[in-house]
Amino acid sequence: MRKQERADWILQRLTELYPAPPIPLDHRDPYTLLVAVLLSAQCTDKMVNTVTPALWELADNPLDMSQRKEEEILSVIRRLGLAPRKSKAIKGLSQILVDEHQGQVPADMEQLERLPGVGHKTASVVMAQAFGAPAFPVDTHIHRLAQRWGLTNGKNVKQTEADLKALFPAETWNLLHLQIIYYGREFCSARGCDGTRCEICRTLYPSRKKPFVANKP
Repeated sequence: MRKQERADWILQRLTELYPAPPIPLDHRDPYTLLVAVLLSAQCTDKMVNTVTPALWELADNPLDMSQRKEEEILSVIRRLGLAPRKSKAIKGLSQILVDEHQGQVPADMEQLERLPGVGHKTASVVMAQAFGAPAFPVDTHIHRLAQRWGLTNGKNVKQTEADLKALFPAETWNLLHLQIIYYGREFCSARGCDGTRCEICRTLYPSRKKPFVANKP
């Protein structure tokens, strides 16, 4: 298969497997989604979902969160990786939302990326999942699978994002991001598949015998 043929087949198969994939992070609105995505850095969504109910009890909007002390936020999220840095970022971005955005999460990529602790991937998730804007968030898992499936040469996540956007129609990006995540977790995880075991890897590369070693981002 050529690269575009691989992409077309992947899109068809993932749509069959996951026609309506849910957002894996529990949230109530754009603000709680933004905070949850920030918390998910170097941490599983499942773990994030165990701490956010208590965090929303502490504060579930920018005004209330901005009035909490960093130590209060930290006490709730302490079991997550990078908790001190994340608590500082949550406090800081909440204050900025109150001071500069009338307490609302801006539906603008550039303004989101200016918030403390919010990188391009986090901003992309919020734009896609909270506001429905076409975006293709690429984390390390999508980066790895895109390489396994021959969709990119995978030098970095920025290049992987550009390559995926060039291969798939914009109207598919928001769902496809989630579909790849769910497929990766279920069938093509780092340990569960080495590029030779799952259905997609075997279909795309039936003659691949040796484990595929992906480039790290």
